[in-house]
Amino acid sequence: IAWRPSDLEQRNGRAVRKGNEVAKQFADNKVDVIIYAVERSLDSYKFNLLHNKQLFINQLKTNTLGSRSIDEGSMDEDSGMNFSEYVAVLSGNTDLLEKAKLDKKIVTLESERKGFLKERDTAAAKLEEIKCSIAFHSDKIREARADRAHFESQLQRDADGVPVNKLSVKGMPDGADVKTIAARLQEISEKARTEGEYNKIGEIYGFPVMVKTESTAKDLFDCSVNRFFVQGRSGILYTYNNGRLAADPKLACQNFLNALERIPKVIETHERELAKTKEQIPVFEAAASGVWRKEDELRTLKRNAAELDRKIALSLAPPTPPEKEEQTESRKQVSAQLSVPAPLQHKAASPSSASPQESREVTNHLVVAKPKWR
Repeated sequence: IAWRPSDLEQRNGRAVRKGNEVAKQFADNKVDVIIYAVERSLDSYKFNLLHNKQLFINQLKTNTLGSRSIDEGSMDEDSGMNFSEYVAVLSGNTDLLEKAKLDKKIVTLESERKGFLKERDTAAAKLEEIKCSIAFHSDKIREARADRAHFESQLQRDADGVPVNKLSVKGMPDGADVKTIAARLQEISEKARTEGEYNKIGEIYGFPVMVKTESTAKDLFDCSVNRFFVQGRSGILYTYNNGRLAADPKLACQNFLNALERIPKVIETHERELAKTKEQIPVFEAAASGVWRKEDELRTLKRNAAELDRKIALSLAPPTPPEKEEQTESRKQVSAQLSVPAPLQHKAASPSSASPQESREVTNHLVVAKPKWR
């Protein structure tokens, strides 16, 4: 029997390869491949070992989930096959075949149980993540609603109902025109370097106007871009046009007012995400609280396998020689005789009146027997 799976495949020879005209014309293009093995021998173990090798090789080639170790048959107590099983194979004990079937079922169920527990742990972790996401969106909705209420209470409109832009920038006098404020904003956009921090540069309707420098690498050169935000009362950052200023002065100053007017859309976005997240809770709760239904079956199989192990060990125990059995029986009879109480005498003899010869006779007939545990 071959040692490598490839050697066994190559033994088929040229008969199974392309170009066999005899098989094509006279045998319906088929070739019988016969492999001989001896029953009740180690041939079955060798074929099983070849099967495990081929399975392991296929797992490595396809990168599929499975065991990454293989038992080459070291025949010791630490490997998959112990000494008792090895002797059982040689003796042709049929209990080993039953135990092999049980072991295969146990391995399959344990793998299934491991996968179930992994999925359950993943579902539990996902459930915790969902709960954190729900808390996050709920907090953002509450904070955005508070910002909207504050903005609506402070908002001023002109005679036509158009919101008045109450933007003020540091370093600029009150009542500065749009062009002056826009020029100052462009200067900040070009020269400000906050090193990733949010710096306050102004205010609009009680909300701070912030700028942040973001550095990016483009074409092997470091590029710094300033983005502008309006910070809510609870820390939410609102932006318009992704925080970039328009080239037109009026649109540049209108950027921050437009950011505040987007608060309702921010609330809608978080409410939509919150509803979508809550829909996933029942699914992951059911998966996280699931119970594996084959636990009793696995426990029964392990108990049966342990019983078969004991049965195999007892069947392989060396038989007791007849002489040892007779000697054991005689020792048992002597021990039984000594354990029978002596008849009562009319005259009680004192311990001191016993002669040394009688003491020696009692000592000679005393047998110390130790039970032999099998």
